Amino acid sequence: MAQDKYATEAPLATVAEAFTEMANRMVYATLATVDGNGRPRSRMVHSLWQWNGEQLTGWVGSMVTPMKRAHLARNPYVSCNFWDGAEVYDTCVAECRAELLLDEESKRAGWELFKNTPEPLGYDPGAVHPDWQDGPSSPAWGVLRLEPWFLRVFPGEFARTGNGRILQWREPAS
Repeated sequence: MAQDKYATEAPLATVAEAFTEMANRMVYATLATVDGNGRPRSRMVHSLWQWNGEQLTGWVGSMVTPMKRAHLARNPYVSCNFWDGAEVYDTCVAECRAELLLDEESKRAGWELFKNTPEPLGYDPGAVHPDWQDGPSSPAWGVLRLEPWFLRVFPGEFARTGNGRILQWREPAS
């Protein structure tokens, strides 16, 4: 794979901390899946990222649609792109393994995570979508768990001035 001469390969801890700060500040991402013909499909999502010092996990409260289920069943990977274009121009990307969790325990845990996390990361799912008013047992509610295999953090300062550094991490090949 071609090396980006501007990016600094860094340990997961370094990149995950910078990514979590940036992504959680931006909250919204464009998330792309791939259909059975290899064509991308993107949508805006409200995400929440947790870094525990060893593992980075992303969470998305998700509308359960036949299209999303089919895409993830065939190709369980997503790309999440965050961009703060208002003033800062920071960007970060997470390429992830994705799992749509539909069991009752996971749906309830995801619901509570979003409901009990302070805004802007948290929100009341029941107030967001009419199909979620029945709570976490709603058939339209699911939780998408994201586990990155590649992260890139691109500070807007680098784009504007050349100062700072682009960080990236890639999961070691198995």
